[in-house]
Amino acid sequence: MNEMQLKSIIEEVLKELNGSEETKVDDKNLQRITSQILHSESSDESYDGKSVTDYEMEDFFEVPNAENPDAYKNYKKSTPARVGIWRAGPRYKTDTYLRFRADHAVAQDAVFTDVPDEFVESKGWPKLQTLINDKDEYLTRPDLGRILDDESVAKLKTLNSKAPRVQVYVADGLSSTAIETNAYDALKAIEMGLKNHNIDMGTPFFVKYGRVPSMDHVSEITGAEVTAVLIGERPGLATGESMSCYMIYKGKVGTPESARTVISNIHKNGTPAVEAGAHIADILKKILDEKKSGVDLKL
Repeated sequence: MNEMQLKSIIEEVLKELNGSEETKVDDKNLQRITSQILHSESSDESYDGKSVTDYEMEDFFEVPNAENPDAYKNYKKSTPARVGIWRAGPRYKTDTYLRFRADHAVAQDAVFTDVPDEFVESKGWPKLQTLINDKDEYLTRPDLGRILDDESVAKLKTLNSKAPRVQVYVADGLSSTAIETNAYDALKAIEMGLKNHNIDMGTPFFVKYGRVPSMDHVSEITGAEVTAVLIGERPGLATGESMSCYMIYKGKVGTPESARTVISNIHKNGTPAVEAGAHIADILKKILDEKKSGVDLKL
């Protein structure tokens, strides 16, 4: 856009603000505004066209005149926490605030978005559901997310011809993004690892609106010796993709949380899904060998 075009646009805007087509625009002010805009456009050479989400927080450093910037940056590599971001008066700087809003939006999407039916169907997982009817109820009635509905109970009873030694399934939990990103790769790695240990695994399935204790109900219905659930973790500002695996030996409804063994932070910046799956398979074997889980199991 050249100077004449820009002047024309500014003149039209000023006329509209003054509420009259006949209003004469001060040439001096028009020139001043045009000059400021052109100077702003030409001086913005540092902008590289990237979004605030295109960088990792570990690489973002804005402390002016740091006494030891190299040590500060090295420290940042150990945590995704927002350190070294600086401020404008008592407030965050613009880039930091925008990144905060963007990461918060990712977390909200992970919680409020359902795992697509097409995704579940593409993996060949039978779809079950808890007593929950929608996302709002899921967030306000966690107790209903612990029990399968009648139709799902009937379907689950037909999936295996006999009680499996290990039953692994997937639940959406509090992050649909985590499931779409990690669940399939982790499940295939678990299946392969159990096969190498000569351990049979029951037919995997998906539970919509599932909470962690849904595994107790699943354990009772299937009669599995060990039950494991891959479930989306509550997302934070560091990532919306984190998944956990909870494991229990002979679970029953009402089993205390201390009886569960858990592997958490399964995502690309934590423990990658395939690596986590292989590790989970080894833990499942150890649970079977020692016939205990949770705080009683020493890893």
